[in-house]
Amino acid sequence: QVQLVESGGGLVQPGGSLRLSCRATGRGFSIYYMAWYRQAPGRQRELVADIPTNGNLNYADFVKGRFTISRDNPENTLYLQMNSLKPEDTAVYYCNMRIQTTARERFNRWGQGTQVTVSS
Repeated sequence: QVQLVESGGGLVQPGGSLRLSCRATGRGFSIYYMAWYRQAPGRQRELVADIPTNGNLNYADFVKGRFTISRDNPENTLYLQMNSLKPEDTAVYYCNMRIQTTARERFNRWGQGTQVTVSS
């Protein structure tokens, strides 16, 4: 059973920084897509950044220059470094991974979500 465990959220001042992490646990799988999403109250979930199979990093316009997505392949861990945080970044952040098992079955997994609150 593959599960994603998130950590790193919290309350920060505007202009502050946080680093989110998401680790996939389990056996007999590989990850071919990783992403961070967020969902603010009253809004739909939106893509923040992702790393597709080709390794190119993609960012939503509203985080370019402030956030950095990265991965640690041996540990099956995804990170999101968030700098220069703004109040409008306040949301629940979710990691997402597309996973393929050794039997070549593919499925989608979501983390439990971690709250990021940017407020003075």
